[in-house]
Amino acid sequence: MDARRMKRVRRRRWIGATLAAACGVCAPTYSLAQEPKPFAFETPATTAYVIDAETRTVLYEKAPDDRFEPASLAKIMTVETVLDAMQKGEATAETPYPVSDHAWRTGGAPSRTATMFAAVRSSIPVEALLRGVMVQGANDASIILGEGLAGTESAFALRMNQRAGELGLRNSHFVNPTGLPAEGQYTTARDIGLLSSHVRQAYPSWYLFYAQPEFEWNKVRQRNRNPLLRGNIGVTGLATGFAEGQGYSISALMETDGRATVAVLGGFSSDSVRTKETERLLVWARDNFEKRTLFAQAAAAGYASVYGGLETSVPLVLKQDLVAYVPKGRADLVRAEIRYDAPLHAPIEKDERIGSLQVTVDGKPVLDADLFAGAAVHEGSFSSRAIGAAQELAFGWIRRL
Repeated sequence: MDARRMKRVRRRRWIGATLAAACGVCAPTYSLAQEPKPFAFETPATTAYVIDAETRTVLYEKAPDDRFEPASLAKIMTVETVLDAMQKGEATAETPYPVSDHAWRTGGAPSRTATMFAAVRSSIPVEALLRGVMVQGANDASIILGEGLAGTESAFALRMNQRAGELGLRNSHFVNPTGLPAEGQYTTARDIGLLSSHVRQAYPSWYLFYAQPEFEWNKVRQRNRNPLLRGNIGVTGLATGFAEGQGYSISALMETDGRATVAVLGGFSSDSVRTKETERLLVWARDNFEKRTLFAQAAAAGYASVYGGLETSVPLVLKQDLVAYVPKGRADLVRAEIRYDAPLHAPIEKDERIGSLQVTVDGKPVLDADLFAGAAVHEGSFSSRAIGAAQELAFGWIRRL
């Protein structure tokens, strides 16, 4: 084992026994010849990302950073951009936006796409337009909102991308508010999952529109386009999509027993397969995970060596309890690893960020939390600094072997 590997292993902490105690069960034991049974789920989706909306624990992923055309999933970003603008006072629920000829032709009745049947050259309040997008996936409503807020679709797309960057969506680029085919438009399951969770958390009253069973405008009543709303597993949103050559996609949010789970999947061959597989994955996530506190706030999650200080190590603590969803009865699969850039040099201030704590399940990262110095480490005397330097030099020599 090389020195770098040794260094990493020394910072790893096995928490299976801790979880077993919390769950009131005994952690399973394995002989050297027996490998732990894997915790797996198979799906025909080409990309998938499932998270708990509160803790952001990753429950399942499959190629979550592979890019695909967002199609109507882009409208979740459209809704978020509009709601953010409303929070900043740029519009209200009653603000009327005009229906341009472009919006009518491109996304309205003549387009033969998802539409709220907005009448050309009329004016529609923002609230009704948001209902059209969130209930019916309406392309005309999406364009009207974009033009009303930014002047043109392309100008609104710039705002979408700026807002996506602010939210930490690192692998998405939007070209229009509808998700209709356009060169250079892409997203990922991970980005849409984080976005969907954010919309529910940041705009709880507006998020309820996603669960509205139907919406009528211009004397045309249409049912909600999300087929999972008509099931019995507690889905309350968000959107479905389809792109030629890439198949059917979905972002679904299930709320049950005070818990919210977001599932984003893509690459399905049909609408029916998408519905069945999304429901199956959400039920699996609901039935096979439980909420546990893995590390308590302010308690030392571990220690890091410090050079040149009055103390030779510093406790690493969390700002809040580290809560995650973990597999039921499978504490053997859960690990935690402290990560930081070594070596650390004194002085170190209390509450200074030192590194992170990564939790893995079955070898896959599911949650990260920042670690901070639990105490100050003051700079030592000349002799202690010299000893510290010698230790660092010796370590560097070993690492190079």
